[in-house]
Amino acid sequence: MQSAPILLPRRRRLLPVALVVLLHWLVLGVLLDVKLELPRHGPADGGAATILAQVLPAAVPPPPPPPAPLPVPDAGPPPLPVIPPLPVELGMPAPAEGITLGNLPAAADGVPGGGGAAEPEATVPAPVEAPPPPVPETPAPPAAPAAPAVPEIRRYAVDMPPPATITLDVARKDADGTDWSGEAVLAWQLNEDTYKIKVEAGIRVVFTRVNLVVLTSEGAVAATGFAPIKMTEKRRGRSLTATHFNWGDNKLTFSGSQAAYPLVPGAQDKASIPLQLSAIARGDAKQLSGDIDIFVGEDRDASVYRFKVVGQEEIDTRLGKLQTWHLTRPPLAGSYKSQLDIWLAPQHGWYPVRIRNTEANGAVTTQTVNNIVLDHSGS
Repeated sequence: MQSAPILLPRRRRLLPVALVVLLHWLVLGVLLDVKLELPRHGPADGGAATILAQVLPAAVPPPPPPPAPLPVPDAGPPPLPVIPPLPVELGMPAPAEGITLGNLPAAADGVPGGGGAAEPEATVPAPVEAPPPPVPETPAPPAAPAAPAVPEIRRYAVDMPPPATITLDVARKDADGTDWSGEAVLAWQLNEDTYKIKVEAGIRVVFTRVNLVVLTSEGAVAATGFAPIKMTEKRRGRSLTATHFNWGDNKLTFSGSQAAYPLVPGAQDKASIPLQLSAIARGDAKQLSGDIDIFVGEDRDASVYRFKVVGQEEIDTRLGKLQTWHLTRPPLAGSYKSQLDIWLAPQHGWYPVRIRNTEANGAVTTQTVNNIVLDHSGS
């Protein structure tokens, strides 16, 4: 039996080879994800088996999607702040409120107002040179307020009263009931075709008379009666004001305001209005019917005084009982708020013998004649 020892070493030599192949198969299957197919060929009942190993390539993963392209930053310059227009009246640039270089958003990493990748350098436009400021024009004087339309004034026949000096007692009751007394003087002079009127009214304080108002009127004698050229008014505690009747330019102006009015025939001032009523009554007493409209310039404005004939009345004066014609000018909304009443005496040349002013606050001032002195030198 010598063949057995010869075969045994051969089998022992195959065993290490099989172990080496098996180890390689295990390593390749675990580490390299190698699929091994081990088909067996040979007799079904034994015998040596032949093992075939096939190395399959590993699955290739799909390529990752390409990265999205980065947005192209806007290379335009940042918006400029809005600057207010130049003020016309000053001709100088006005400062932009709240807009300064420090208020603009800071640029980070080349991007205005934010971070991220630097954008391409934008082309900065050259600064536009501002035009020189306009030369301020000389401001035009304030326009005078538009004068209201003056209604057509009724024409009257007149007869100028003779020059005289009328002295009147003044009695005033204030709105709070306080009583005052004083004296007023209405005097006028005629010199051919010119006249001058002066009115002084004051109160008595102990043994002294204090003038409260002084009116003067100077002008011409016309077919329409008194034609004022200048009136002045000085009230206690106030500045002197003047009213100008420019008949050549047909214009009425005031030193105390910018108002201006066109003149109409028969226009009067506050000093001449009582005597103008006398001239109208002397011209024809029948004219004292209906409304008597007279355009009157005052210290700062002008309006149409509309007198109404109340009727004939008898009044008590220091000259005795006098028969009079009572005329009244009621308050006119938007023009004057006081009421003016005048009594004319036909037996005394139609002179005004009583004048009463009732103010809006209820104060009443009454002037009643106590003496009339005619100036025959001018009659």
